[in-house]
Amino acid sequence: MNVLVLNSGSSTLKFQLIATDLARIAQNKDERLCRGQIEGIGGEAIVTVHTRDGPRQRFTASLSDISGSLEYLVRWIASDESGIAEVRSASDIHAVGHRVVHGGELFTESAVITDDVVREIEECIDLAPLHNPNNIKGILASRQAFGPELPQVAVFDTSFHHSMPEHAYLYAVPYHLYRRHHIRRYGFHGTSHRYVADRYRALRGLAKEQIHVITLHLGNGCSATAIRGGRSVDTSMGMTPLEGLVMGTRSGDIDPAIVNLIAMKEGLSTHEVDTLLNTQSGLLGISGLTNDMRVLLQELGDQEDRRVRLAIEIFCYRVRKYIGAFLACMGGADAIVFTGGIGENAPAIRECICEGLEWAGLRLDDERNEQMVGVEGQISHDNSTLHAFVIPTNEEVLIARDTVQCILGEAHLHLERPSTAKGLGVGRG
Repeated sequence: MNVLVLNSGSSTLKFQLIATDLARIAQNKDERLCRGQIEGIGGEAIVTVHTRDGPRQRFTASLSDISGSLEYLVRWIASDESGIAEVRSASDIHAVGHRVVHGGELFTESAVITDDVVREIEECIDLAPLHNPNNIKGILASRQAFGPELPQVAVFDTSFHHSMPEHAYLYAVPYHLYRRHHIRRYGFHGTSHRYVADRYRALRGLAKEQIHVITLHLGNGCSATAIRGGRSVDTSMGMTPLEGLVMGTRSGDIDPAIVNLIAMKEGLSTHEVDTLLNTQSGLLGISGLTNDMRVLLQELGDQEDRRVRLAIEIFCYRVRKYIGAFLACMGGADAIVFTGGIGENAPAIRECICEGLEWAGLRLDDERNEQMVGVEGQISHDNSTLHAFVIPTNEEVLIARDTVQCILGEAHLHLERPSTAKGLGVGRG
């Protein structure tokens, strides 16, 4: 099956086209045919595409909305220009998998999209007002482009964390607030945490029940998850992605009373304080320079800037603090797994995080750590009792796999469909 994976934003559309099926999933041989994104939707958009066999391409197109952007994308994929032999027309795209940020308490796993599912995703908009509406736009655009015959699947960032026990996901606020408004910890980055946990299982030749790890998704957004017996038992992000670790522009954990204090002292509304904590804090807020860890590390090497050093130290300290807390809560772990843009590509940050964890049995191998940039492998000494691994995440592959498995699990859906997609009579002559 050729699965188009979509992540729809307010003015962006990220995509991958992945060839996979049950046999390929079992052998870990999914094949990415192309990937890219469309930015600046609503005007002269910039389209960036990487195909399997060709160089990166970058071009512009006048695209007014998500629907028009998707139709443009599918036409390009099916054209001779793309060079993707597997897709000669829109009908060669067999399914669409959507990243949906928040599934609330309604979705504990990925779901084939129906009218009822769309309504339930809409019910979760209050929990993710910046994300779910855009995710829904992507779903509706796909229906318009391909027609109702094309199966679509929603894969939720939150679903992996539904295995958390009540004592881990409930806040110590009046219980009726949970009952009335579903105020609780949901967690995010679940697709990434689930993917790297499964890759760790494959690398070590373990059964799912033997996975006892702490996964660290470190990028512009950051989260830590305690996984015991292959299930999420705690995670750092909360009801929203603001809680937990220090991130690129998010503050992570703060004293809740600070919100009112900032509002009063700075003359801001609570909404403005929320924006400040989400977009002007974290690495950017401390350093006063950037939210990009690569730039901060370069600046530290060149200038020895005090605030830059402080931003990096606070970032690493907070991660180490969560590792210690999760080791206590889950009764120990076999490994720590680094993923995400920073986790995969910044040996200096991994070293800083692991420093001081010798008490837990972690002995970092400096040579291995330096070599593991963008590739998977062990970075701890063989005689460590707590190991460390780097495993690049691939959320899109997991979304494609879930899409295939959900569709095949739905007896009433058929993989074959009409040769011409509704609204997209595109093909190569």
